[in-house]
Amino acid sequence: MSFKAFRVEKEEGVFSRSIVDREVEDLPAGELLIDVQFSSLNYKDGMSATGNPGVTRKFPHTPGIDAAGIVLESETPDFTVGDEVIVIGFDLGMSTAGGFAQRIRVPSGWAVKMPQGLDTHTSMILGTAGFTAAACIDKLISTGMTSQSGPVLVTGATGGVGSVAVKLLSHLGFEVAAVTGKPDKADFLKELGASEILSREDANQGTSKLMLAERWGGVVDTVGGEMLFNAVKSLRYGCSLAACGLVGGVEFPATVIPFLLRNVNLLGIDSVQLPIEQKQRIWQKLGGEWRVDLSNLEESLTLDTLSQAIDRIMAGAMVGRGVLHLR
Repeated sequence: MSFKAFRVEKEEGVFSRSIVDREVEDLPAGELLIDVQFSSLNYKDGMSATGNPGVTRKFPHTPGIDAAGIVLESETPDFTVGDEVIVIGFDLGMSTAGGFAQRIRVPSGWAVKMPQGLDTHTSMILGTAGFTAAACIDKLISTGMTSQSGPVLVTGATGGVGSVAVKLLSHLGFEVAAVTGKPDKADFLKELGASEILSREDANQGTSKLMLAERWGGVVDTVGGEMLFNAVKSLRYGCSLAACGLVGGVEFPATVIPFLLRNVNLLGIDSVQLPIEQKQRIWQKLGGEWRVDLSNLEESLTLDTLSQAIDRIMAGAMVGRGVLHLR
């Protein structure tokens, strides 16, 4: 059985991308064969497609850390043929052939049955980015953040994680401040629910200071670097920051002062190796009480337009969520 797949190849240090025909028999071992209907484009996929060795080392390779589709074959009683499933994280799209293809084969422990309230399309408007935004908010709430804690700051707010975080926080009744380097997207962020828009320059003011004025009741940080620590220094007493990104750098120019004097918390967020039971719980929330209409965030992609979109996401030029239609 042949299918279409996006392939990245490496020859003499040069990377190229193409659409190829593959055979199901060539896929890796796994209990589930899935007909992929939708995937989504994340920054990590761009890193894989451009040869970042921290993501993918072996080529040729099919990226795509997200996939939603229908089970075609199952070697486990936990899933039956016809089940709609979501697969994100673990090794999908890293060393294992990923969701930028019409078929994947994966271990059953990587898959979540589609929760009520979502389908293969809406789950991929969320994808890893939306799931990560929800995981940040879930962890912040579990450590005490409420709508009375103060405004919640979201950095990198026009990106995949940031835009979903703004929308979801607003839906849950939080006051949201959004940081963006795209001043022309202020109206877009306000439509998502942001009540205040900050520039990157605003967010980076006072980097040389040990402390800043108490301002935020919580932070979803997708950037890292100096912006992350500036946000930590601006947390209100006892509040928390959830860190989930590194587009601004992996260095963390920090001191212990805010942690000692303001009792604040820095929370790490991982959506890759998070146990499947916890993934299932968050997906159920996203299909239930946390369900929001994200259709205005979607940019529809096909295999033919995917390579150009990869270039844009790596250049920081994408807004919202790129959803790959594979039907």
